Parts: sequence; C-alpha cells; structure tokens
Amino acid sequence: MTPRELSETAADDLLRGICFKTGPPRAVGVELEWLVHDLDRPRVRVPHDRLEVAYAALRKLGLRSALTVEPGGQLELSSLPAASLMECVSSVSSDLTIARATLRRHGLALVGLGQDPWHPPRRILRQARYDAMEAHLDRTGPAGRAMMCSSASVQVCVDAGYEEPGPLGFGRRWLMAHLLGAVLVAAFANSPLQKGTLTGWRSTRQANWTTLDPVCALAPPLDAPPRAAWAAHVLDSPVMCVRADRGPWSAPRGLTFRQWVRTGVPRPPTRADLDYHLTTLFPPVRPRGHLELRMIDAQPGDDGWTVPLAVTSALFDDPEAAEAAYRTVKPLAERAGSAPAPRNALWESAARDGLADPELREAATACFTAALGALPRLGASRELTDRVAAFTDRYVVRGRCPADDSSSPAPPEDLRP
Repeated sequence: MTPRELSETAADDLLRGICFKTGPPRAVGVELEWLVHDLDRPRVRVPHDRLEVAYAALRKLGLRSALTVEPGGQLELSSLPAASLMECVSSVSSDLTIARATLRRHGLALVGLGQDPWHPPRRILRQARYDAMEAHLDRTGPAGRAMMCSSASVQVCVDAGYEEPGPLGFGRRWLMAHLLGAVLVAAFANSPLQKGTLTGWRSTRQANWTTLDPVCALAPPLDAPPRAAWAAHVLDSPVMCVRADRGPWSAPRGLTFRQWVRTGVPRPPTRADLDYHLTTLFPPVRPRGHLELRMIDAQPGDDGWTVPLAVTSALFDDPEAAEAAYRTVKPLAERAGSAPAPRNALWESAARDGLADPELREAATACFTAALGALPRLGASRELTDRVAAFTDRYVVRGRCPADDSSSPAPPEDLRP
C-alpha cells in the first residue's frame, strides 16, 4: 500500500474523527440557496449567458460569504462560522444587500422558494462531477435532476456539542436534529408548485428528496452510536464516481466505498477520494465536524431566511430551549418508526401536510415558543425576535406554513421579491 492509499480501518478512523468535533457550542452558520429569476418576468427562464455575466460581477464584490453556483444556476451564499446568532445575521444580511443590488442592475432577483415553481430542471454547469451525479441519480427517476437544478434551501449549521451527555451533548443533538428536522420541514414548507402545478405536497422539494437514490439521501440508523453509525453509512454507501484525469467520471454500479477499499478496483482509493465521497451524500443532517441541517425550504422575502436560522440556533444552543425541544420531539420517534429520515411516515407527513398535521403543529408550537424565550438570552435583536414572533403567529399557531399562501398557481407578479 502506498502512503496515499487508504485502508478500511484508516477510513473508519478518519470518519469517526472528523464527523463530530465536540466542545462547547460556540459557532453558528447558514448556507442560503436562492433561485434567480428575471426581475420583471419571473416565469421567463433566464438564459445561461445572462446568468454568467451577473455571477461574474458578483464574484468581484469580495463578499464575506462564500459564493457558489449550483448545477441549475441557483446561487448559494455560505457564511463563515459566526460567534453568535446576530453576528451571522448581520454578516449575511450585509452580503445579501450588496448581492441584490448587483443582480438588480442586471435585471435579476433572488427568490426564496424551495422548488422552482415554473421551469423544468435545466443543468447549466457542464462538469465531470455533475455529469456523473446526473447519471447516478437518473437511475431512480427524475427527482435527482429536480434536486440538482431546481431546488433551494436554508441550511443551518450548529456545533456538534459536548462529548458528555446532557442537553448540549452531541448524541442528543444528533437524535434531536433528525426528529426536529421533520418539524422544521413542516413549519417552513414553501414549495407547493412544480411545473406550474400544485403537487399535493407543501414541500415538493422534500418530496423529491424521498425518491432519490435509496442510500445517498438517507440518514443512518439513529439507534446506534452516532460516530459508528455515520462511519458505517458512509463506507456502505455507493460510490457515485471515481475521479479521473481524462474522460468521464464513473464507477461500477453498486460499488460501495467499503468494497472499493477492499478490492482496490478500479484503482486504490485515497484520503482525497473519501473526502470527495462525503460530498456526494445528501442526508437530511450532515455531520461535518458540526451539524448541517439541510431540510428547510428556502423562505420568501428578503429576510425570511433569518427565521429558521434563529429558531434552529435557539433550540440547539440555549440549554433551556434545547431541553424543551428535546422533550417535545422525542415522542415523535415512535411515529418515525425504524425507517430512516426522510423516508419514514413522520417526514413524509411533514412534507405533504405541513402543520396541518396535528402532532407536528403541536410540536412546532412548543418549539417555537421555546425558541422565542431563548432568543433574548442569545442576544437576538428585538427586530429578529419580533420577526420570529410574527412568523409564529401567522403560521405556526394556526397550523399553516408558507406553502399554504399558494392555494393555487400564482400569477407572475406574486413571485416578485
């Protein structure tokens, strides 16, 4: 074995060491994906070359947030880890103000919807990675292309937590993330349309997620120790592609990373291959040292994204709110059953019914109440706290979610920011 090659034991050790970095919860972050529409004609698809010109202008701005483009042209801004909730909100808000002004000069606007409501998926990034991803996901139907090219989300990042048990211990936070995740799907569902038609799901984005590749989009078993469960999940997941200097990237169908390590075919894998393999998995909660909660639909309005960020941060990082949230969502485990998220009955109801589901409505009301109590303790501004309260009053206590504002296909002006 060459120094760069990877043994099965080394791969397992690496995964256990890098997936949960424990310690006091101090940092918070957010990754915002946006659909980009024509400012005046949102139902008219924006040509690829026009997007490229606008994105080139954005890259020259020197934003603090990392700026990336998704395969279908969605724009993503990823914050740096922030020492507080308000630092994160302030930094990203400043970047968004600058980005919106630049896009406006190009006749474009950021739109907060979980799924493009009008256009079929169109991939504009022609790279070996996305060629391989598309081919892999196409094996299970059209949902993969919708995920790649037509979806947008608010992804909240929180620290893994303490090594020791307790309200902020990483084992409890890992379990809570998957149970609370269904509540967040329901409360923030915001994608009822696809190709101009109501789909019957409050979160069509999440519905598409349930039909992706049966391994790469699932959570690992939650009844096992988190490190062991995640390491096994990664090693036993199919390899999406083996990178090569020339030609297309492909992999033998069904080849898991564990089998690749054991056989060394088509070539021995390296640490870089393991790191890359991790980026081809799309679980609802991704442990990256911290926990990345990936299940929330993009939200409407310029500052709608701050509500799921504030609620999630409060429920994970304030000890009193974390305890209340854990007690609230723990009974949901029985309904979730043994099937992994997002394919169990709890998550499917969250995506289909939103907060019309009585149990999810009750859980959301309790969790949002706990978050509102915690926000002042976390130093949240009055403006942010009032925004969360307004969302709670408008949606949560009434058993509604943003998707319920679209009871029928909306005319173009309703999509204007």
